[in-house]
Amino acid sequence: MSVPMSTASSRADLPLSPLAADTLGRLVAGLDQAGLWWLSGYAAGLASAGGAAAPASTPTPAPVATDAPADAPRLTIVYGSQTGNAQREAERLGAAVDAAGLAVRIVRADAYTLQALKQERYLCLVVSTQGDGEPSDDARGLVALLSGRRAPRLERLHYSVFALGDSSYPQFCAIGRQLDARLAELGATRWRPLAEADLDIEAASAPWRTDVLDRAREALKPSATVTPLRTPYASAGSTGAASDAAPFRAPLLSVQRITTHHAARDIRHVELSLEGSGLRYAPGDALGVRARNEDALVAAVLAHSGLDGDTEVAHDGTTRPLHDWLRAHRELTRLAPPLLRAQLERGGGPALAALLDPDARANLAAWMATRQVPDVLREHPAEWDAASLVAALRPLQPRLYSIASSQAVVGDEAHLAVAMVGGAPGTRGVASWFLAGRGEEADAPVYVEANPRFRLPADGHRDIVMIGAGTGVAPFRAFVQEREAAGARGHNWLFFGAPHFRTDFLYQLEWQRALKTGALHRLDLAFSRDQAERIYVQHRLREHADALLGRLRDGAHLYVCGSIAMGRDVDEALVERVAQAAGGDREAAIETIAGWQAEGRYSRDVY
Repeated sequence: MSVPMSTASSRADLPLSPLAADTLGRLVAGLDQAGLWWLSGYAAGLASAGGAAAPASTPTPAPVATDAPADAPRLTIVYGSQTGNAQREAERLGAAVDAAGLAVRIVRADAYTLQALKQERYLCLVVSTQGDGEPSDDARGLVALLSGRRAPRLERLHYSVFALGDSSYPQFCAIGRQLDARLAELGATRWRPLAEADLDIEAASAPWRTDVLDRAREALKPSATVTPLRTPYASAGSTGAASDAAPFRAPLLSVQRITTHHAARDIRHVELSLEGSGLRYAPGDALGVRARNEDALVAAVLAHSGLDGDTEVAHDGTTRPLHDWLRAHRELTRLAPPLLRAQLERGGGPALAALLDPDARANLAAWMATRQVPDVLREHPAEWDAASLVAALRPLQPRLYSIASSQAVVGDEAHLAVAMVGGAPGTRGVASWFLAGRGEEADAPVYVEANPRFRLPADGHRDIVMIGAGTGVAPFRAFVQEREAAGARGHNWLFFGAPHFRTDFLYQLEWQRALKTGALHRLDLAFSRDQAERIYVQHRLREHADALLGRLRDGAHLYVCGSIAMGRDVDEALVERVAQAAGGDREAAIETIAGWQAEGRYSRDVY
């Protein structure tokens, strides 16, 4: 579609790329006079601000006027968040600083610029570490920037880092530690020492937040004209009364195994009813599940600790029986070093001490991967009282599952692809068996966890390329459903990987039907163990790189979902092929891909 002559004399006169001109033409063609006047004012406002619009798929709040002088001291809070925890902590700190009448702004890491960093005086970083020492997707660029040669000297900067992590992984809070050390190397002054949070985030965040607020009061002068607090990337499309703290009890409608009984992994399609919840979600969002530990697991903890489940335990201002703490509020299926160190202090023995030796990290990780809390209590006996055990165990965290459905198609339902973890009692994952192993008369406390970084393009004419392995294909089922229901005209291309064609081809009949109806335009498959040579989705990406890069150059959006290892391999294959197309310049390739990510056209959901 060409740009109407009423809005531009010719395309050659436009200071736009062909892609931008096409997008503009499609946009103005659908607007009436009022819409055109509004658009002209919006564009003029952007021009006067000297900035570009955010990606169409990323909602932003309206600009907020302020009378504060440009050089007024303020606190900038930058967050890098994978599942939303770091963002929530950044917003909590920002709200406290704002309520104190101090100038503050919150910025997501991938929207934070080098120029802003150079001019900063007071900065708080709130960053999560995922997997084996990986940054969150939105913090990858910031980590690369600060780690590289282009990082500026920061002698006038005062900073504090709040690091979030999971101590069950060897590289606990690695990204926060890395950024804290690097800022000091660049000449910045620690405003407050690095704070590290395990799964019990509030225990670490409350004192850090208080300390930062006290220091902000000393450094920043309260003003009646402070910049109002705004979060640049508010979630959209996901609403409802249910939340992590007050989830909705969703009845289980259906559970169906979608791998064969000969498959190495048992993966089940789960359908839940959201009727009456008011919950709304967008494709790309996740469903949070507040699972409970199995009774047999709780009984094993009590048996091996020698404690009475009816003992009343007071902890963090709440009193409940020990068996209630263990069933619904404490992590029993995942181990972490802090519990093991506490076990060693209370007895434990030399074998446990050997595992906790700093030089035995690999052995410890392998050992923890095959054991749960009752195993520790049985294999390395120690003396516990009920209150100390509750304090030593980590809080039971909700599990997040990518939603595999579009509400435009399924209405008040949410569909999930659930990989069953373990099999025999004492080996099972808490959420998968709670969701899909209790029969269809059960229900589950759930809430919607918005993922604004993993959104379909607002323009249905844009092409999309989806790369998923195993249950990582779940959000792409939602994407295809949504695009078909909306009548989107863009090309839908799916790469899918699994071990075997005959046993692990998730949603095979649906993809075949989508190919026939035109809801899916192309499907490339990688079944890694169906031949002598292992073939994964990153190999298919390399094979079809020319076609993929052509679509990306034309404005397509690329999505990756699956394990952290798979995401890393796909990213490397993409860098390799983009570099090859750029004459072997790897740094230029990385910058190109970072540009796609900043535009909202390269999105990852890895776990």
